[in-house]
Amino acid sequence: MHTFTVKEHEAGWPLLQFLQEQIPTAGRGYLRQLIKKGRVSIAGQVCTENTLLIPAQQIQLRDSARLRELCAEASIPAAALNILYESEQMLVVDKPAGLAVHTGSGHESDNLNARVQVYLQGKPYQVAPIHRLDVGTSGPVLFGKGKKSCAALGMLFMRHEAEKVYVALVQGNMQGGGVLAHELLAKGKLKPCVTSFVTRKRCEEASLVELTLVTGRQHQIRRQLAETGHPIFGDSRYGGEALPGLQYPFLHCSSIAFTDPFNGAPLKIESPLPPALQEVADIYF
Repeated sequence: MHTFTVKEHEAGWPLLQFLQEQIPTAGRGYLRQLIKKGRVSIAGQVCTENTLLIPAQQIQLRDSARLRELCAEASIPAAALNILYESEQMLVVDKPAGLAVHTGSGHESDNLNARVQVYLQGKPYQVAPIHRLDVGTSGPVLFGKGKKSCAALGMLFMRHEAEKVYVALVQGNMQGGGVLAHELLAKGKLKPCVTSFVTRKRCEEASLVELTLVTGRQHQIRRQLAETGHPIFGDSRYGGEALPGLQYPFLHCSSIAFTDPFNGAPLKIESPLPPALQEVADIYF
């Protein structure tokens, strides 16, 4: 059972409003269903979403796995966000390596989406990530505010009108620039994968490479670089060598760029190389 106590300043609030404040990561529709199904009670009595509250009342919600998850997400501090850009329709957050975008195994209580839900708690719309980055990859992640915004931003990515640029530290001397074009297995089928690249710094042991996605398959950059014989340092899954102080693959999304679908202005949101990765790069350059 989950219990919340009504405070003095919350007196007179409708029950639904109170629950939204207590569990901001829960959708309004989800909370309405809990009330409708009798899973919310006051002093053992079922109530409606419009029941007005009085101070010191105990609001009880019947326990469930989903409710525990939402309550855990609601306890995440909103300060654990690095906001790169925000407008009425969108939010761009800098994701650190090691933090998942979505809820998943090992990331049930803390993930980027949960942190954003807390930051935007109380807003009259739902928010959702438009694209994703691997757990071990750092960089900007775009969120849409409300269904219309999410749909418009999602279409940019579906039409490949959003440019994502990455920086990777790879093994060996990878010279010049060009295009990586491979057929890689995706969902049981061979599919074309295309990435353009420019080598920014290099020595015999390592190269700092800037890469721009043309297609967007899962682990595309990691797999393509491994195919060329230049796996990413720290990427053990695809043959990358481990380095001291490097817990994840040296892969960082340095920018996303697109035309704002709401006002037509060009946008480029940049994310500097995290200090931990810069320290590793400084070993070679």
